[in-house]
Amino acid sequence: MSDSPRWFDEDAGPVVRPYALIRGRTRSSGDTFDLVASVRAIGESPGELGPEQQLILRAARSPISVADLAVELDLPVGVVRVLLGDLRDQGLISVTSPSAGGARSNERILKEVINGLRAL
Repeated sequence: MSDSPRWFDEDAGPVVRPYALIRGRTRSSGDTFDLVASVRAIGESPGELGPEQQLILRAARSPISVADLAVELDLPVGVVRVLLGDLRDQGLISVTSPSAGGARSNERILKEVINGLRAL
């Protein structure tokens, strides 16, 4: 029996913590991305991107939300936001946040739903 601890078996493969993917950063450059912001790939994938960034570009061939990307990649939203910031800085994605006008109409709808629930 070996004295060295076994962190994983051969079937599991190597373990990489999410913060290692983003080199310990907790924020991307620029604005933070809203969970419902729409992400779309606009550039071709250069060869030097990591596998997670390549997966983002493949998933974003058609518009996809930040939250859906996190689910698709099975990564924390904070990690996905940093990866998206890197891709945006390289001009490989476009990010469209929901409009302020849309937020107001959503607020109106939510108030109507709450009022309807209270009436029950």
